[in-house]
Amino acid sequence: MTLAVAAYEMTAGRAWSLVGAAIGIVGVVLGVLAVRRGRGGVAAVGAGAVGAVIGLLVVLMAEGGPGTGYGIVGGYLSLLVGLAAAGLGGLAMRKGVRAGARRAG
Repeated sequence: MTLAVAAYEMTAGRAWSLVGAAIGIVGVVLGVLAVRRGRGGVAAVGAGAVGAVIGLLVVLMAEGGPGTGYGIVGGYLSLLVGLAAAGLGGLAMRKGVRAGARRAG
């Protein structure tokens, strides 16, 4: 049986969820900037991958649902934001490859 934890208590699961989400948000910002420039999406992919992995680990290690202090909601958020950042970075890298091919051709 898992006991509920107060909403204001910072547990290890919640802290890791916040770390993963913060890294993912940085990745999204880098991805948006990279898409606008058409290059430099590697950092966004890297940050997104790190955020998604942290979120996945939090979700896999959680022994309870929302409100138990394991950070499962933040883990899912971190996973989604990390995947979005990686997707934006990948889009920017593809856009950069296409722009480079047009310049060379």
